Amino acid sequence: MPQPKLDIAVDDEYELFLARRRRDIVARLCAAASRAGRDASEVGMLAVSKTVEPEAVLRAWRAGWRAFAENRPQELTRKLAFVDAEALPEMAGARFDAIGNLQKNKINQVIGKVGLLHSVSSADLAAAVSSRCEARGIVQDCLLEVNVSGEESKSGFSPDEARAAAESLAALPAIRVRGLMTMAPRGDADAARRAFSGLRELARELEGRTGLELPVLSCGMSDDFEVAVEEGSTLVRLGRIVFDPAYALS
Repeated sequence: MPQPKLDIAVDDEYELFLARRRRDIVARLCAAASRAGRDASEVGMLAVSKTVEPEAVLRAWRAGWRAFAENRPQELTRKLAFVDAEALPEMAGARFDAIGNLQKNKINQVIGKVGLLHSVSSADLAAAVSSRCEARGIVQDCLLEVNVSGEESKSGFSPDEARAAAESLAALPAIRVRGLMTMAPRGDADAARRAFSGLRELARELEGRTGLELPVLSCGMSDDFEVAVEEGSTLVRLGRIVFDPAYALS
């Protein structure tokens, strides 16, 4: 679903908001990790910058964010061009990940530019990404998108499809499968918990069956990241809670 652009003026007051909001997010993440007996340092955070202008990304960097995510290749290109032209060396080392559905004709706009490609949603897409990477002499770190909840509106491997394809995907020469990604049903905390715990259990099962190391579990967004952390997420994807002052912390 297309996301509305946030109408935000980027100024010093907004930068202060970003810093204060980040502090609140970190406190919540730490509390969730503590409830699960985990170390909060095990959980990375992505600021999903798809709804904001490049200047807001720079402000977020100054507020302490170091990793960002985009769901459209053209917007990823625009943000990276801004960093190269305007912000370096200040933003040297900034990481951008690719989230969201990836069409095969957009692969070349993403590979080699992102830390992680989160949404390898089919064996055909995995093979296409590997082929394009091999032609360019690179290896791309990827996550398998798994539709744990079984919702028809969501893309990704079913758990059984992931089980069947895991070894063949691991053998592709120019992608490196680093873990799994999922999205939970919206507005249902119990269903979200089942989806996140299911992703964790599937990852451990695939590790045992294939010998793969799958350390990354990308799950949890603005409305459910605390539940995700409690259930084993190692990477949360946070958008409106990071950038939108109108997003109310409950």
